[in-house]
Amino acid sequence: MKKIAFIGTGGTIASLGKTPLDILDYGANNMLIPGGDILARIPELASIAHVFAVPFPSVPSPSIYFPQWQALAALCSTLVAEHPDLAGVVIGHGTATLEETAYVLGLTIKIDIPVVLVGSQRPLSALGSDAHMNLLNAVRVAASPDSLGRGVLVVLNDEIHAAREVTKTATVRLQTFRAPDFGMLGYVDGEFVAYYRRTERTIAPNTEFDLTALAALPRVDISYSYAGADGADIDAFAAAGAQGIISAGFAPGMSTPAQADAMARAHAAGVIIMQSSRAGSGVVHRSTRLRELGFLTTDNLNPQKARLLLALALTKTRDPEEIARIFRTY
Repeated sequence: MKKIAFIGTGGTIASLGKTPLDILDYGANNMLIPGGDILARIPELASIAHVFAVPFPSVPSPSIYFPQWQALAALCSTLVAEHPDLAGVVIGHGTATLEETAYVLGLTIKIDIPVVLVGSQRPLSALGSDAHMNLLNAVRVAASPDSLGRGVLVVLNDEIHAAREVTKTATVRLQTFRAPDFGMLGYVDGEFVAYYRRTERTIAPNTEFDLTALAALPRVDISYSYAGADGADIDAFAAAGAQGIISAGFAPGMSTPAQADAMARAHAAGVIIMQSSRAGSGVVHRSTRLRELGFLTTDNLNPQKARLLLALALTKTRDPEEIARIFRTY
């Protein structure tokens, strides 16, 4: 059987509620169990792969940021070095920031075996929990030879998604992770792992980014557009030292006049401004107005992922044309 490493970082998939019916407020129980205990509760895993737990601190996913990403990227490389027969890595993660962790790892890890992120919408202890089958399917995907060369993957609800394209779309529904523009990569049906397409963007390990030597990510903030927004947040971000600002604007890529004025002030002060959309899908094209303002666009990335790619880009360059190339590439 294939050898799979499981890294548990916490989240709903590691949570225990007070009772099997505790499926909403289980966080109040403050019970996050480590990866080894999760594996012990799903003995069926032993029938499909040799899965071993790798120690990692358990934290709620809203607390996950650069230190955890840097540690996870380094840990994946260490595991490959220490286990030459390792077939894949599965990372258990809270769903709140799962898509962001997946995307960052997909841009920065330097290993060529499958890395699969998995979470759940219901705690491990719940009646009808999706945690058990999600983890089982994630292991199947990590062990599948067809997963090689596909970058970092996300598996929930029997679906396989590309890290760049997937996003959480519902608060508590099980079918929350979707790729609005392009759809899933494939399915997991029982023992069958089936792919139907690939992402066309450059993926790990063949990227220009590396978290190893970084002390932190450059500050990039997100400004959300809404009727009447006055741009005060943008002025505050610039004053706080933002090197970049993502405008989560009105579709197809606009902000209020006051926000545009504030972004122009920030741009004049050297802040990189990029126009995204709050719509959740679709490409933001660089209109004549955006060009005249000197603002860049984020392709079809949602604001939270655009923020991460801009932060990584800023570790390499401040040249607008180079940043535009990076957004075309990844």
